Amino acid sequence: MWAVGVDLSCRLVPDRLWELVAPLLPVFKSRPQDGGTAPVDERAALASVVYVLTSGCTWQHLPGEFGVSPATAHRRFTAWTKVGVWRRLHRAVLDELGAKGEIDWASAIVDAASVRTKRRGPLTGPNPVDRGKTGGKLHVLSDAQGIPLAVGASGRTRRA
Repeated sequence: MWAVGVDLSCRLVPDRLWELVAPLLPVFKSRPQDGGTAPVDERAALASVVYVLTSGCTWQHLPGEFGVSPATAHRRFTAWTKVGVWRRLHRAVLDELGAKGEIDWASAIVDAASVRTKRRGPLTGPNPVDRGKTGGKLHVLSDAQGIPLAVGASGRTRRA
């Protein structure tokens, strides 16, 4: 059963990706709870996060083959998000692709999607086509091959 988890982890986080990600991850210390907890393999934790984010699986239904509990996987995702790991990883991938000449700068594509939000904030506003419910817009700038170069968020605007 563990061999399946190792194979899945290596497929979801190949060696080259792990080489980019590993230096970006903060160091976690075991939490002492009734004698302490065993350390978690960070690559397995990353693979479990990638699995949840790409499969549509909920954190609670994370397969045990990863060797990481759903709570630990979610804690890692939250901590990595707070310290900016995803933004730095995106930049590292773009730097590597750019150095290899694999980004097509000849043309770019901009797209946006409206999303509903439950709370108001600086990047939310009323949606003119959804009875004024609170929402925002997500924007993506991609190169001609579909590689995301930049992402952003903004408030919805009213129609004139």
